[in-house]
Amino acid sequence: MKHIPVLLQESVEILLSGQSKPSGCRVMVDATFGGGGHTRRLLELGGKQLDVVAIDRDPAAIARSASLKQEFAARFRLLSGNFADFDLVLDEAGVGTIDGLLLDIGLSSFQLEEGERGFSFQADGPLDMRMDPAVGRPAAAVVKESDCETLTRIFRDFGEEPYAAAIARKIVAVRTQKPLLTTRSLALLISEMVPDYKQSRRHPATRVFQALRIFVNDELGALEKVLQLGLERLNSGGRMVVIAYHSLEDRLVKSYFREAAKGCICPPRVPVCGCGRVSRVKILHRSGLRPQPDEIERNPRSRSACLRAIERL
Repeated sequence: MKHIPVLLQESVEILLSGQSKPSGCRVMVDATFGGGGHTRRLLELGGKQLDVVAIDRDPAAIARSASLKQEFAARFRLLSGNFADFDLVLDEAGVGTIDGLLLDIGLSSFQLEEGERGFSFQADGPLDMRMDPAVGRPAAAVVKESDCETLTRIFRDFGEEPYAAAIARKIVAVRTQKPLLTTRSLALLISEMVPDYKQSRRHPATRVFQALRIFVNDELGALEKVLQLGLERLNSGGRMVVIAYHSLEDRLVKSYFREAAKGCICPPRVPVCGCGRVSRVKILHRSGLRPQPDEIERNPRSRSACLRAIERL
């Protein structure tokens, strides 16, 4: 099993091109450590004057970090925690302001290919989907206990599923006689409702699985929090890079960056600014960066990725 980091060259170049401190070591945070590919490249190219602090709440990701610790020693630290608790995690580790922040808001290949985690219908396993298996309700409990209205809202709002209501009704109708406890059982139920799905590249369960994962892990709420907290931690000249994989995440990131970049909002006819608002960031690559065709060919999972970046003023 090999994890291929997405938009690796682009994200690392943007982070390392940020303004350096006049003296001392730069500190960058990879708040979504995952397979560790971005962290490794930052450590390799950043030299001895760059430390990387990584954050992850997945016990399997934490276990995989041992080789990096052995190779880069004190230049690398991995902190266990949810990036929604960004400030608390860094404060407890004694980390102050930072010079770069990376957020790769997607699943690693490890998570997708480990059937027992329940993230993907490609491998059968328990319908779990929790990033931290010790925290929160698994997806199976959400499917079993939520009423039809709630399931419809989850599938519609977090998965943009056009058949949200029909799928929710079907789940509620069959779950008492046939509990939906595995990824395969849920995916099969959905695919049976859309028999011509093979005409499309996308499996009909894709949006529902996405919606459940986002809901179970409160991914949008966590992303909104870390964007705000991360910006406050950035030194002047420091950069934040976010890689998102679907429209809900990307819209949230794009909106937050645009708001932070706004300057004076007084009407044009007002001769002197009265609002006192100043731009906090400069947006880099306004349209976002997407993988090149050769990267998509090497790693088809990268095809939906969009990178957005800002520099703190």
